Amino acid sequence: MQIMTTPGTLYIVPTPIGNLSDISSRALGVLQEVDLIAAEDTRHSSRLLSHYSISTKTISMHDHNEAARSKQLTSKLLEGLSIALVSDAGTPLISDPGFIFVRDCREQGIPVIALPGPCALTTALSASGLPTDKFTFHGFLPAKQQAKAHALTLLTNSGCTTVFYEAPRRIRDTMAACDASLQDDHEIVLAKEISKTFETYKQGKAKDILAWLDADAVHQKGEFVLMIYCPNNLQSDGASQEALALLTLLAKELPLKKAAAITAAHYGLKKNALYAIGLDTLK
Repeated sequence: MQIMTTPGTLYIVPTPIGNLSDISSRALGVLQEVDLIAAEDTRHSSRLLSHYSISTKTISMHDHNEAARSKQLTSKLLEGLSIALVSDAGTPLISDPGFIFVRDCREQGIPVIALPGPCALTTALSASGLPTDKFTFHGFLPAKQQAKAHALTLLTNSGCTTVFYEAPRRIRDTMAACDASLQDDHEIVLAKEISKTFETYKQGKAKDILAWLDADAVHQKGEFVLMIYCPNNLQSDGASQEALALLTLLAKELPLKKAAAITAAHYGLKKNALYAIGLDTLK
C-alpha cells in the first residue's frame, strides 16, 4: 500500500518493541516516503530499515543533542521537507526523546501527525490483569534509594495501577525497594521482554518477584515494565472521611508525620498510609 506523505510535516512513527512484524503497513509507508528519519540511535534503526529495504536517510536525535537538532530539523520542515521521528523501540516521546522537537514544531505551526502503534506501556498493562480503569505512568523510578523509596511510599492507598519502566541493571534493587516500601496488600505484575521470544509476566507480591529474580540470573536480563496496584483502604474504611478530617485539622498545627501518627492511633490505621495521603492532598 502506497502512503502519500505531506511536505513540511513531522510524522511520529512507532516501531516494534520486539517482533519486527508488529510494525504497521502505514508506518512502513511513511518511513519509505519521508525525506528524512530522525532516529534515537541510527545504528539501531538501520536494522529495522534494512529488514524492510527502506533506504531513507537517517539523522540522530537523542537526549544529548535534541535541542540543537530540533532547530536544524524544524528549519528543514519549514522548507518543505517531511520528517519521521522514531525511537529505538515503541512510541517516541514515551520515556524517549522527542518532546522538545514536537513542542518546537507546534510553536512554529508545523503539522505533527502521530501514528498509532507499539507501546510497551499499553501492551503490558492490557495483559497484566491489574485494574486499568485508572492508571498512571511515571517513566523510570529515581536511581537514588531514598528518592526511590519515597516515590514508592506515595503509592500507598493510590487506588490505581501505577506503571514504571525499569532497566535490567536496576530491576533487583527496585524490587527490593518495593518489598520495603509498599503497603502489605499491594499487587505487582512484572512484564519482561514484551513481544520477544522470552516474553514473561510474573505476578505476586514484591517478595515473590524478588525471589524469582534471584532464582536465576537470566531472570534479571531484558527490558522490564513494572506495574503496581495499591488498593485504597482509606476509602473503603468506615471512618475514612472522619480520619481525613482529623488529619487535616492536626496538620494545621503539627508536622504531618506527627499528625498522621496521632490520627492512625485514634482510628487504628497505618500511619505511613495516612502520611502518604497527606503528602498528596494537603499541599
